[in-house]
Amino acid sequence: MNWSLIARRNGFLAGLLVVGLVAAFLATPRLRDGIVIGATVVVAIVGAAILATPGFRDAHPVVGRAVITLVVLDFTLFLTFFLPASTDFNLAVGAAMSIVLLGLSFLTGASGQISLGNAGFMGVGALAVAIWANHHPTTPIVVTILIAVACGALVGLLLGLPATRLRGPYLAGMTLAFVVAFPALDNSFSSWTGGDAGLELPTPVTSPHWLTGFFSANTSTFTLGTVWLTDMTIIVTAVAFFFMANLFASRAGRAMRLIRDNDVAAELVGISLPRARVLAFVVSAAYAALGGALWTLINNSISPPTYTLALSITILSLMVIGGIGTIPGAIIGGVIYAYSTNVITWFTSHVGVSSQSSLASQMPGIVFGALLILTMLFAPRGITGAIQRLLAWRRARNAA
Repeated sequence: MNWSLIARRNGFLAGLLVVGLVAAFLATPRLRDGIVIGATVVVAIVGAAILATPGFRDAHPVVGRAVITLVVLDFTLFLTFFLPASTDFNLAVGAAMSIVLLGLSFLTGASGQISLGNAGFMGVGALAVAIWANHHPTTPIVVTILIAVACGALVGLLLGLPATRLRGPYLAGMTLAFVVAFPALDNSFSSWTGGDAGLELPTPVTSPHWLTGFFSANTSTFTLGTVWLTDMTIIVTAVAFFFMANLFASRAGRAMRLIRDNDVAAELVGISLPRARVLAFVVSAAYAALGGALWTLINNSISPPTYTLALSITILSLMVIGGIGTIPGAIIGGVIYAYSTNVITWFTSHVGVSSQSSLASQMPGIVFGALLILTMLFAPRGITGAIQRLLAWRRARNAA
C-alpha cells in the first residue's frame, strides 16, 4: 500500500474541507446559511474520503453502503432548500414511487415472481395512514408510517402463502384479481375508507419550527410545508434503499437470485422455496405500502380509485424501463414518473390535443407503452443495463 500517496490525498481533502468551510461562511449573509452549507460540505468531503480509502468497501460493505447513502442524501437535501416548491413536490412524488419500484424489482428481479398487484398494496398503505390519522391524530408520523408498512406486509403475507404454489401467469392472475377487487373492497367498508370519495388527513403535515429559521420571513407556508414533506420523503427513501441494498447483498438475496435462475438447484442446496417466495412477497408489499403511505402524506388525502390496474401496469413498465432487479433502475423509474405528468401535458398542448379529450386522458398509457416498446427493442435490461454496457465498452476500449 502506497502510504505516501494516501497521506497526500488525505492532506488534499483536509485542505479542500477547510477551503470549503471558509467559502461557505464568507459567501452567505446569514450564519445559519453558512452552517447548512458548511455541514453539507463536511459530510460530502468526509464521505468521499472514506469511500476513496483502498479496500474499505470490501472490508466493510455495510458501512460503505451507509456512507454512500449518507452522501447522496446530504446532496439531495441540500438541493431541496434551493429548488422551487413545484420541483420539490415532484421530487417527493418520485421518491415515493421509487420505493414502490424497488419493492417490485426485488420481487421480480431477485425472486423471479411477477406481480400486478402493487397498486393494491400501495392502496393498503395509503388507507392505513388515512384511517389511523383520522382516528388517532396525535400519533407521531413515524409510528403511523410503520403501521401502514405493517398492514401492507400482512396483506402481502396473505397473498404470498398461496403464491408458493403458483408460478408464471397463474401468479400474475392472482395479483391481478387482488388489484381489480381492491376498489370493491374499499367500497364495502366505505364507513371507514370513505369509498370513492376517499379520505383527507385531519391536519396537513406542517414543518417544524426550527426549519422556518432557515428561510426568510416572506417564505410562504406552502413552500415550507413542501420542503419539509420532500425532505422527510427523501430521508425515508434513503433508509428504504439502504435496507434493500443490504438485502440484495445478503444471504437471502443470493438465495432469491438462485431460485430465479434455477429453483431445482436452490432446493438441492437446502433453500426453502416457499419461505423465500413468501418473504419476497412480504418485502414487496411492505415497500409498496410505504410508498402509498408517503403519497397520502404528500397529497394530504387519499383517492382509492387511483390505485387501479392502470397504476400497476405503469409501475411494471417503469421497473422494466429503469432496469429490473437494480437499485439505480428504481431511482430512474421514480424520476421518470415524477416528471411524466409535466412532460405529457407540455406535449399534448404543443401538438394541439385538447386537455379535455379522451386522447389526452389516454396519453400517459400511450407514452409509457411507447417507452416500454423502445426499451425492449434497444435496451432489454433497461436504462441501467444500457449504461452498464456503455461503461463496460469504454473500459474495454481503454484497456485495448
